[in-house]
Amino acid sequence: MPAELRQRLGRWETLTVVLLVATIIAGASSSPDFLTGGNFNSMLSDVTEIALIALPMTYIIITGEIDLSVASVLGLSSALMGSLWNHGWPMELIIPAVLVAGAVAGLVNGLLVTRLGLPSLAVTIGTLTLYRGLAFVILGDQAVADFPENYTNLGFGSFAGTQIPNPMVLFAVLAVIFGFVLHFTSFGRSLYAIGANEEASFFAGLRVKRIKLSLFVLSSMIAALAGVVFAFRFGSARADNGTGLELSVVAVVLLGGVSIFGGRGTLWGVIVAILLLAAIRSALTINDVADEVLTIVTGSLLLLSVLGPSAAARLRELRHGGAEPARPPVESGAGAAH
Repeated sequence: MPAELRQRLGRWETLTVVLLVATIIAGASSSPDFLTGGNFNSMLSDVTEIALIALPMTYIIITGEIDLSVASVLGLSSALMGSLWNHGWPMELIIPAVLVAGAVAGLVNGLLVTRLGLPSLAVTIGTLTLYRGLAFVILGDQAVADFPENYTNLGFGSFAGTQIPNPMVLFAVLAVIFGFVLHFTSFGRSLYAIGANEEASFFAGLRVKRIKLSLFVLSSMIAALAGVVFAFRFGSARADNGTGLELSVVAVVLLGGVSIFGGRGTLWGVIVAILLLAAIRSALTINDVADEVLTIVTGSLLLLSVLGPSAAARLRELRHGGAEPARPPVESGAGAAH
């Protein structure tokens, strides 16, 4: 077997593909309803918001940072959306206003991290609570559920008569854009460089702080967009929308092979991990497994996503006599820079 093929087969992303196929086979064996069009629609809908937020989260983690406030931004945007609708705003103005509010939330995160030098983990844990609290201040514990039908159809309808949920079409378009930028542009290469060695990147002329600031703004804007999608999909804007979703987002990004230490990972690996999470959730739900078990599975996937790549790297190191083989700066196609 050629060395290059052997290296690709040994990649963590390849293992996630194998796990995805195994999960689909197990799901189909456990229930005849698993491979139906209706279940396919439900399976994809269930991870819509996770998939959207995972795109900018991939960028952030590649640079060695993290954003745990995304689910609270989602809830804040839903609450703001409901409040503005109650005050008679047209939906054509509400959606841009919500996205701007998301950008401001991300700007706060980014300024605290880049200008004050605070760790992103601590900052976004703090704003996780802050933004969720603001959501309850704005809307309280009420639910707003009288949105126009043509908008709610965008949330839970299907695309062009297929079983593909409308929001997943939005995700597909954004995934192509995010993937192209990450793997085929100088900006994408700069993200890998920052994650691999921030100090060297700074002295090489990269505007590290400005790049990181833009990523936090982008992350919260997409989280705000996910909040709009969430409200339309369930036909209800609530302050507690998306509670706990940040763990699932981080889990799929790490499960997709993105290193928690930065500088490594591919977007296609994250997309496979999203599909894997969707398949696992669907297989458990269709077999009437309790919600508590779904939470345990998410936590287990998070642990696997952290321990798995490290164990795989250690095995490669042992196989090559104690030193992991050198990697090129950029992998063609996969685009992972180290």
